[in-house]
Amino acid sequence: MKYTLPALLVSLLLSFNAWAMTLQDAKNNALVGEQINGYLAVITSSAEVEALVTEINAKRLQHYQRIAQKNGLSTASVAKLAAEKAIEAANTGHIYQDKKGMWQTK
Repeated sequence: MKYTLPALLVSLLLSFNAWAMTLQDAKNNALVGEQINGYLAVITSSAEVEALVTEINAKRLQHYQRIAQKNGLSTASVAKLAAEKAIEAANTGHIYQDKKGMWQTK
């Protein structure tokens, strides 16, 4: 009985991670959209969506910087190419920015 509370807390913490929103969940629910600059934007704001977008965009920036440095390109040009690919690969129902900066649904 002595270990019941710690075990319960650990299992609650572990199961909380299973509830965490994924990028695919956010895209499927039109909570985020792909921008033409290679980064995500929040479409429907919540603390969880904001945190997800911040995390993903930071990882994208690091990835773009590595690719840019390796290939002698600017980070912005790599991000723009990534945006084109991400928008092209978006599933039906996903939100994206068109070339004029307007939000569209694929």
